[in-house]
Amino acid sequence: MATVIPFKAVRPTRDKVGLVASRSYQSYSEPELEARLNYNPYSFLHIVNPGYKYDKDLHGKERYSLVKNRYLEFKEDGIFVQDQTPCYYIYKIVNRNGDEFSGIIAATSTEDYKNNVIKRHEDTIEYREHIFKDYLKTVGFNAEPVLLTYPDNDVIKTIISKTQKVRAEFEFTTHFRDTHYLWVLDDTSAIESIKTEFKNIKTIYIADGHHRTASSYLLSQALKSENPNHTGNEPYNYFMSYLLPESELKIHEYNRLVKDLNGLTKEAFLIQLDTVFRIENRGNELYQPTKKHHFCMYLDGEFYSLFLRKMTYQFENPLEALDTQILYKTILEPILGIKDVRNNTRLSYSYGTNNLVTIKTKVDSGEFAVGFGLVPIKINELKAIANEGLTMPPKSTFIEPKLRSGITIFEF
Repeated sequence: MATVIPFKAVRPTRDKVGLVASRSYQSYSEPELEARLNYNPYSFLHIVNPGYKYDKDLHGKERYSLVKNRYLEFKEDGIFVQDQTPCYYIYKIVNRNGDEFSGIIAATSTEDYKNNVIKRHEDTIEYREHIFKDYLKTVGFNAEPVLLTYPDNDVIKTIISKTQKVRAEFEFTTHFRDTHYLWVLDDTSAIESIKTEFKNIKTIYIADGHHRTASSYLLSQALKSENPNHTGNEPYNYFMSYLLPESELKIHEYNRLVKDLNGLTKEAFLIQLDTVFRIENRGNELYQPTKKHHFCMYLDGEFYSLFLRKMTYQFENPLEALDTQILYKTILEPILGIKDVRNNTRLSYSYGTNNLVTIKTKVDSGEFAVGFGLVPIKINELKAIANEGLTMPPKSTFIEPKLRSGITIFEF
């Protein structure tokens, strides 16, 4: 039984939304960030990089306080305006490849996260949870929704489709040629129908935003303990999410690159692989695996297909059947000596269009000794991992859509 409620979003005005919206600031290179700060006074990046105004790098509480000040200035200047009544926000993204994503921006319950109604499939790092919790407590808002996914629902789909028949409140295209649309859903009957449908959904899943979800839960507990009149209905008991039906979620693979063969010769490495995989040399063929438990390997100028010998590997739970876990348990840890896949500097990750070409280029350059290509994980695998209370290895999924900051803001 999921609690998904409307809220009064703070939003940029229609004429400025395309200028305000930004990617997560960590995703910008230094030249990109500087250019946007220099030439776009409306960018949300000015809020999250308040030190730009003083040509100074800021950290911790000093930065958090100035983030809040910049945010309040955007409201005072009329760049941001808050809706008067609680609404759902129907949000659609059409990316450069023509993929479409239509979902609902809403407030979701931290208690649902605590009670495992909202399930996770990744581990979080405790110190990062607390850093972001302290940030949220100081600034008092969240500007980027967590991406959640739910089972396809005909009633919700019909409401979304009907809402999208009228002109969108927002429509803008990014430099990456992704087009974003937003509709404000304030019809009380439709709102109640959506709330009811989510109440009948037993479980929803975090697709992207595990740390933000965990931090929001920690914040709710902290503010609850400080409020003697706590009722459970306060905004801090919720966090902003973009809820997308499972059929529209797009999951890409994360491939692996390793800097060396752990002291092994090419021949010795292949012999060790042969105990677990059926190996075929594909030469210059850009071999892309298409089935679970099939892998691509690029080594010394040649591609190889690796097919898992299932008689030598036992699937004891959904995690053990996951290709990223199989690669770790059969190659990365026992042969290449990589035990800590989160922090080992010999291991790198790669994703994106034509990624096998990227792997080939990086290995041919000598930067890496070997690369591995995988097939994307399926939504049912993600759900099985979450349902068992297990967690995937780091960088198991690259999930679309990727959301922008500053389009809807949730205050608490």
